Amino acid sequence: MIHDQVPSGAVSTKNNKGTMLVLSLFFDGIGMLSYVIPVFAEVTDLFWAPISALLLLIMFKGTAGKLASIFGLIEELLPFVDVIPTFTITWFYTYVIKGGKDQ
Repeated sequence: MIHDQVPSGAVSTKNNKGTMLVLSLFFDGIGMLSYVIPVFAEVTDLFWAPISALLLLIMFKGTAGKLASIFGLIEELLPFVDVIPTFTITWFYTYVIKGGKDQ
């Protein structure tokens, strides 16, 4: 039946949820890499902070993305709080607490 087919441009919500989780874990891992070389940790955070804020804004739409972006920027710029997994917390809020609604 033709009406049962998924359009070629459509993206499955379940697939998007899994992809977003993998990306969130990956980006949180990048944020924590600064602890590998402690001397350069805060210098690398100066570069990573705006990048992570922009990624949060792009990945998570609406108010949740905006708030996560601001929190992520501040969290990366403050010393010794890089262990907070901002991307993963935002993913959990978006897909578990809100039930997958991005807006």
